[in-house]
Amino acid sequence: MSQPNTPATLLQRREFLQGALGAGGLLALNSLLPAYAATQFAPGLGTVTPPNRRHAADTLMDIAIREQRLELAGQRPKAMTLNNSIPGPVVELYEGQRASLRVTNHLAEDSSIHWHGILLPFEMDGVPGVTFPGIKPGDTFNAEFDVRQYGTYWYHSHSGLQEQLGLYGPMVVHPAEPEPWAYDRDYVVMLSDWTFEDPHRVLANLKGMADYYNFQQRTSEDFIRDARKAGTGAALADRAAWGGMRMMATDIADITGETYTYLMNGLHPAGNWTGLFRPGERVRLRFINGSAMSYFNVRIPGLPMTVIQADGQNIQPVETDEFQIGVAETFDVIVQPQEDAAYTVMAESMDRSGYTRGTLAPRLGMEAAVPPLRERPMRTMVDMGMDMSMGGGHGGMKGMQHGDMPKMKGMDHQGMSGMQGKDTASGSAHASMDHSMDPSAGMKTAPAISGFATLAASIPNGRDQPIESRMERAGPVVARHGPDTHGPGNISVATVQRNRLGEPGTGLEDVDHRVLTYADLRNIQPNADTRPVDREIELHLTGNMERYMWSFDGDRFHEVESTVRFNYGERLRLILVNDTMMEHPIHLHGMFMELENGHDGRLPLKHTLSVKASERASLLITANERGRWAFHCHLLYHMKMGMFRVVEVV
Repeated sequence: MSQPNTPATLLQRREFLQGALGAGGLLALNSLLPAYAATQFAPGLGTVTPPNRRHAADTLMDIAIREQRLELAGQRPKAMTLNNSIPGPVVELYEGQRASLRVTNHLAEDSSIHWHGILLPFEMDGVPGVTFPGIKPGDTFNAEFDVRQYGTYWYHSHSGLQEQLGLYGPMVVHPAEPEPWAYDRDYVVMLSDWTFEDPHRVLANLKGMADYYNFQQRTSEDFIRDARKAGTGAALADRAAWGGMRMMATDIADITGETYTYLMNGLHPAGNWTGLFRPGERVRLRFINGSAMSYFNVRIPGLPMTVIQADGQNIQPVETDEFQIGVAETFDVIVQPQEDAAYTVMAESMDRSGYTRGTLAPRLGMEAAVPPLRERPMRTMVDMGMDMSMGGGHGGMKGMQHGDMPKMKGMDHQGMSGMQGKDTASGSAHASMDHSMDPSAGMKTAPAISGFATLAASIPNGRDQPIESRMERAGPVVARHGPDTHGPGNISVATVQRNRLGEPGTGLEDVDHRVLTYADLRNIQPNADTRPVDREIELHLTGNMERYMWSFDGDRFHEVESTVRFNYGERLRLILVNDTMMEHPIHLHGMFMELENGHDGRLPLKHTLSVKASERASLLITANERGRWAFHCHLLYHMKMGMFRVVEVV
């Protein structure tokens, strides 16, 4: 008999869930589905009313937060709903008009709603303890503000772990003027993750054993294969290095399909959300990742996608075949199916432990083949923050062949051969960088063990310095980690920090089709503020996976007394350095950030940036929104465990 929490149990659970849903378990869930999930039953209707079919007006909307039970796969879990649905209803606003969103809390506990990516007075932002006290049971909070933007956004609870229980929904802001592109149909595609476990139990499991939900660990067969490929010494040293860092190469996601069921517009894959089209029509799909913890790799086999917006902001259209969407990000795409055929909208979890899917089809009931889950990805030397020029510095990796190097879009592999003895790695060049530049100029080197600097070797240095004193102004592609301050919440720091904006994301390095990268994003309009920066602030994303502690600069939120201060009106450069070996979607409330990805003058605007492992990313901010703003990792359990700060614009 299989023991609990074994791969066999996981397989049985998946088969049972799919069988129960297919046998009618979905009918009970449908009562809690939002209207846009059920529009598949109304031929010719899209999810969102195009703005040219409805006169723009002020929005007055009531939103009720409730606790309800849903029938799903033989279970009756408690869920939290917004207007009796999961996800919540589409909130439609109109640029240039007034919004009045009245949120009533029918729970037995405090709650809140944050309007993610929306520019508004900080008192309306909906973060308990930062911008307002929260909404007490039985009370109503009226979020009232002028609508100053348009695009695709979303909303969710910012109280406890309520977001994981169902308190999230999409938001669409219609433009005051016609958009630069035309489309015939408009659908929200909201991705999320659902667990039958109590989220507090999930967190307790992670705190007790960080890899509690990871059953995709390396086996003896993997070791034999690696030894044949790179040599026994290299394979042994690789395992020892990962062990020394108390990490595993298979640590892609903290929470996996072992407990998660992945949803599209509130529907399990067997529910098959369907968007209708007529051949030749242009269909807009507004992808929103409303998950608590899950990244998705999104593709529509046989149908190219033209990306037109990122985080609700227009970009110059980019045609691609797949993109990775981090938690809290949005991407709008336009597709134009020409055939009288069905197409699968595939959203595969980044760790390949599960998926959700929907269908685009000319008629109800049509389906296309669902691609099988691809091979699980693995963490790499680059994710370790390893200096690949160090010869034997990282145990045995010297024996790895060139073909075994992690493949990254934009990386010059040829330039990496024979690099032993150099002071810095210089291979991961951004396409727009000046390769004549010497990236090693002025770099500082920290002691390295297994490719990481030890905390004992770290010494304090200033976090908030004039830019003239920073070597990063020379724009190196790769930098060694210098002396720095890190608290006990960080087990190690990346020796080598890389520009990884040209990389497609974990698991997509070797696919045989086009993949969107951050380097592809280019603002459709010139950036409004072209002033030189007044100040730089550098923050490190830190963590101790073994103890499940997450933080900025090694200090969890409750350990920090002061806020991060922005001076009103100043031009800032925010540098984010990921000292961990996993992605973190970092979200700034109240303001957009300009991602320095090489498209100077037309930098894309982001409210959430997925920072890759051992990456150094740079963003420009104009601090023109007064007040107190939350700044945090949008992985819900990371935020809960301390990866949160308050930015104060004064």
